[in-house]
Amino acid sequence: MRKSIPAIIIVTILTFSCSGVNNSPVPGASQFEKYKQRIEGKSVAIVANQASTAGDIHLVDFLMNKGIDIKVIFAPEHGFRDLADAGEEIRDGKDIKTGLPVVSLYGSKTKATAEDMAGVDVVLFDIQDVGVRFYTYLGTLHYIMESCAENNVKCIVLDRPDPNGFYVDGNILDTAYSSFVGMHPVPIVYGMTIGEYAMMINGEGWLKNGIKCDLTIIKCLNYDHNTIYELPIKPSPNLPNQTSVYLYPSICFFEGTRISLGRGTSFPFQVYGSPLLPDRGFSFTPDSVPGAKNPLLRGQKCFGVDLRYAIKDKLVPSPEINLGWVIDAYNDYPEKDKFFTRYFDVLSGGPVIREQIQKGMTSDQIRATWKDGLEKFSKIRAKYLLY
Repeated sequence: MRKSIPAIIIVTILTFSCSGVNNSPVPGASQFEKYKQRIEGKSVAIVANQASTAGDIHLVDFLMNKGIDIKVIFAPEHGFRDLADAGEEIRDGKDIKTGLPVVSLYGSKTKATAEDMAGVDVVLFDIQDVGVRFYTYLGTLHYIMESCAENNVKCIVLDRPDPNGFYVDGNILDTAYSSFVGMHPVPIVYGMTIGEYAMMINGEGWLKNGIKCDLTIIKCLNYDHNTIYELPIKPSPNLPNQTSVYLYPSICFFEGTRISLGRGTSFPFQVYGSPLLPDRGFSFTPDSVPGAKNPLLRGQKCFGVDLRYAIKDKLVPSPEINLGWVIDAYNDYPEKDKFFTRYFDVLSGGPVIREQIQKGMTSDQIRATWKDGLEKFSKIRAKYLLY
């Protein structure tokens, strides 16, 4: 059985040196020469979205131009070429441009079935991650690896730089609260690329019954974990720029509260507010917009904090999560028994952070409780670092 094969045998890492003068990071998808022999003459499935490009061409179009036999496209949350709302069901269909079948992994199912995998020799996974546990693309990675392992299909991860890959911080998820917005016992910011994370899933036996995926990683060039990498294409509809990507690990907690994160504005994940917070001179009003058709507090004037200039103000990039914004909002919110929703515990990987905030603990006091977990995780992480 495949699960009896040691992980070290079935994980392949491919890279090569580059002597050119351009030292910008190069994602795995743009290094066709390093994976073409593994997919030429094979029946290929691709896990991709709008940010899956080889150079400035969509990966699917690029590979079809190369004569690669693409059998099916698997679509994650937000869809394949077009960006749907967060949490919006993605349906099966056909790619308008190529006519290829598109199977949704964010709708009636999150895992490819044996029928979906029938006739597939190899799966290419090319999704831009942002290095944060909340992001559902990690769940899609987990389940596609599991499906590959169960159906004897090879999996190739075309690695991409992690824009938050320069630090590790946050509480370790309690696996009793495992969900599609946090599946594994990792911190909120884990400081790993999607390829490194795939190796960790495999190596730590996190797939069902400890099975192992036949995994190959196509490494990035000109990248390491000290690289400050700006995404060329927004990875999801409500992370439109680098400011939102840097703020995401700290303010995504608000998704589990009654506070708006600016969904339904032109600056999502760069502000927060509520009609019940004090008016300190900044306000916004969420409305129905593409990517946020029915946002929280739609049509209501929200008072809060403007973080659109967080980079200029040197609040980000920062090597640690800032819990101060959530704590301040909780302290200012008049209806404290209604501030948190049930989703907060799911999002934060257990009830502990919520309970700590309710007890009046400071940001520094809460962060101090993460120390032991982060030290243990750092030893696990070190085994899988490629950069």
